[in-house]
Amino acid sequence: MSISFSVSETPKPVSIITPVQATDVQTAIRCARVHGIHVRTRSGGHHYAGQSYVAYNKPFVVIDLRNLRSITLDVDNRTGWVQTGATVGELYYEIGKATKSLAFPAGIHPTVGVGGQFSGGGYGTLLRKYGLAADDIVDALVIDARGRILDRQAMGEEYFWAIHGGGGSSFGVVLSWKIRLVEVPSTVTVFKVVKTSENEAVPIINKWQYVADKVPNDLFIRATLERSSKNAVNALFTGLYLGPVKDLLALMEEKFPELGLELEDCTEMSWIESVLWFADFPKGESTSFLANRERTSLSFKGKDDFVQEPIPEAAIHELWKRLDAPEARLAKVILTPFGGKMSEIAEHETPFPHREGNLYEIQYLAYWREEEDKNKAETEKYLKWVESVYDLMKETKYEEGKSWGVKYFKNNFERLVRVKTIVDPTDFFCDEQSIPLMKSVEDN
Repeated sequence: MSISFSVSETPKPVSIITPVQATDVQTAIRCARVHGIHVRTRSGGHHYAGQSYVAYNKPFVVIDLRNLRSITLDVDNRTGWVQTGATVGELYYEIGKATKSLAFPAGIHPTVGVGGQFSGGGYGTLLRKYGLAADDIVDALVIDARGRILDRQAMGEEYFWAIHGGGGSSFGVVLSWKIRLVEVPSTVTVFKVVKTSENEAVPIINKWQYVADKVPNDLFIRATLERSSKNAVNALFTGLYLGPVKDLLALMEEKFPELGLELEDCTEMSWIESVLWFADFPKGESTSFLANRERTSLSFKGKDDFVQEPIPEAAIHELWKRLDAPEARLAKVILTPFGGKMSEIAEHETPFPHREGNLYEIQYLAYWREEEDKNKAETEKYLKWVESVYDLMKETKYEEGKSWGVKYFKNNFERLVRVKTIVDPTDFFCDEQSIPLMKSVEDN
């Protein structure tokens, strides 16, 4: 659900700036500083609540980077430079054109902007093999609060650490990212298994909790609860295996026979074709559609959490029942497995700390049609559904953190605060969810 500037209660920017070159961004930042105006950055994708590009109780401008979207790949050295205004789909499309043996471990949805995803973490079907998008960032160009363009060497390791995983817009305007491309086989296998009965599906989801983070890193199995076209609750198990179907079937028979995966549930294809498949494009669709920047007309609210212990089977039954409610007709609950590379990277290596010890990430999503946005009471019921399901599951998991910052970044939060205080002591780049300054500085 993105904030609309046409809604009366949304804070309005003094101006929306769409630069076409780096010097335009520098000029905007310097001008804003002179006039005491804060800066928010929009990278061309979306933010669930739109808070990343508004500021409350402060005059601000929005620098919209949608025109800075060039992508340059160096296949021989397995690297590339991606400007912040590009989308994940545009990056995937360029990789698919250039090579059949390399990929990048970013998200599933092609219309998401790389700026927010790379700076916040970014996970998709390759996270168990290669980690997050942020884990495969090797350099960046950022404009700081003084208007200087800095690369990794010039900004220093603490600044670089903060922007890839800690939310780049809290610390400056990231112009572009240098990425490390990763190896994929020429043939991968995707699969989908649907369970329509609660009594059949719930035990399998329960078993999934114990195996999905422990299978070999080449295997990714996501579980989703949602309503079908017949308005009944279904459990979907979708997966990617980095290898041929015969190896997948043998592996699943050994590690997860309860799912009952069969040959007809599977399809061999290239990695770039699997990107289209996971994005729900029709079979045979051209990869050029990945570069389409048009987004869904549905509005949505989402909330996430990280699961460290399997939730009770009774709670899964309750989730199934909650999805049968009228306000959940377009809702989903998505379970994304961790483990693999995610457990091998220490939580302090990037600001994203949810590594070893986390079984999976759980996401609660409610969707509704755009025309329903006009009726506040109508949309409120969808928002409340997400909150109620989140609260239900919170009671079955681990203790909450003290604040959003500590909860999301854990022990990395104070380190991010120190970097923020050093590189942006006037809180020039700020919003309701940006990294705050140290209290002693705020008091001054």
